[in-house]
Amino acid sequence: MNEKPNRRDFLELVGVGGVVFASGLTGCASRATPVAAAPNATALNAPPPADDFFFLQLTDTHWGFRGAPNPEADATLEKAVATINASPKIPDFIVFTGDLTHMTDDPKERRARMAQFREIVAKLKVKNVHFLPGEHDAMPDHGEAYKEVFGLKHYAFDHKGIHFVALDNVSEAYATLGPAQLEWLAADLARLPKSAPVVVLTHRPLFDLYPDWEWATSDGARAIEILSAHENVTVFYGHIHQEHHHTTGRIAHHSARSLVFPLPAPGSVPKRAPLPWDATAADHGLGYRAVDLVRGAARATEIALR
Repeated sequence: MNEKPNRRDFLELVGVGGVVFASGLTGCASRATPVAAAPNATALNAPPPADDFFFLQLTDTHWGFRGAPNPEADATLEKAVATINASPKIPDFIVFTGDLTHMTDDPKERRARMAQFREIVAKLKVKNVHFLPGEHDAMPDHGEAYKEVFGLKHYAFDHKGIHFVALDNVSEAYATLGPAQLEWLAADLARLPKSAPVVVLTHRPLFDLYPDWEWATSDGARAIEILSAHENVTVFYGHIHQEHHHTTGRIAHHSARSLVFPLPAPGSVPKRAPLPWDATAADHGLGYRAVDLVRGAARATEIALR
């Protein structure tokens, strides 16, 4: 882009609002810091800043869901696509962090939902789109249908000086990454300088957020151990259908809102279940995230879907 993205302009043009925080991507701040308090957050001993850019994270679209928690579920994804397309601020890329479709035991229906999902997101003006599986996409068949439609379940790519790693912590039993993927992760990162900025994309949290609700990764501690050898790591994930911020050592972990229904705060109620649909709410607790990388710092905005 010839013009650097500006957060205020972006939000005004899209016509939405959200909670803004900043975390040092090239330095990984120990906690989420209000942008107003640190508008130019930088890290000590950070590598040279990469070119400024921003990307969008969408998660937990659950295409195919029908039910009272979202009576508009058949239109929410298309509304998000239209909202993004209406903005003149074009992100470098978009990433969907899992649960693209809602689970079904019917293999034919599973593939049909994935095909419908792809048809809708193909309307995005942004053609550089990355996908990750969620358990709703991959758990029934260990990701076979997902691979047919979307390709690799874990992979890495580089963009303007930032190394991105997409992990699959959903398709194997007990929400594991597994020895082979952990070995791949270690080898992938071993070729990078310890100070290189790394962004990790997952569906489930890598840390034990609330294991009783399956909000964890069984061998996530090993992944965090591997990542902790690097100085500048930030993790973006989905699965929990709400905004949440956590740190493990110097690694910042941030979840994004769902595009189908919100879930309660971890452990706040006896049983995990979708929050009731609030017809009076402007955004119904739904949204997605814009992540700006400006002068070597990540600034993320939760964008309400209106």
